[in-house]
Amino acid sequence: MKTPLDPLDEEHLPREERRRRTEAAILHAAKEQFAEQGFERTTIRSVAAQAGIDPALVMQYFGNKEGLFAKAAAWTVDHKRLGSASRGDLPDTAISDLFAGFEDPQRREAALALLRNCLTHPAAATIMRDDVMCESQRMVAQTIGGPDAELRSALLGAALIGVTLARYMLEIPAVADASQADIARVLLPALHAIVGEPDPPDPPG
Repeated sequence: MKTPLDPLDEEHLPREERRRRTEAAILHAAKEQFAEQGFERTTIRSVAAQAGIDPALVMQYFGNKEGLFAKAAAWTVDHKRLGSASRGDLPDTAISDLFAGFEDPQRREAALALLRNCLTHPAAATIMRDDVMCESQRMVAQTIGGPDAELRSALLGAALIGVTLARYMLEIPAVADASQADIARVLLPALHAIVGEPDPPDPPG
């Protein structure tokens, strides 16, 4: 559990650095509590107590518990690499990000706990769908382009969620016991088919 912020250390820092550290402390506490206690039992007051700050600051930074959950989940799911990948690189990047987020035991437990919240609490599911996953899907759809870009992007995400559930939550033996290399070898052609081939370059002249 993270040590609360030390006011004596914080007061000598520039304002933006204090804000960054405060936000990080809140998100760290929120991610832990949503993972360990679930969406319903986690409160603004309990998160503030763990972070060592006034509850009003949590409200100031994130608005309410729903906004805090959205940011905590987004903090766990990093979309930067996927958002900057080319169309041809999307499948490889997506699988790489999946393994990076779930093969590390510490990161896996927090990510899976947040996912369980989405499967058991309607408000958490809505937040994850509308405030977290939609951002990634929009970026991927822009990269894919074309009339069915949004569908292709959503199906790419659905395929990865399916692998996540099968390997890390349900632990279906054939998927849970497979090596990363074997999963990538079998799955990549399907993901490339979902994404589609990049448009060929225009001929010169």
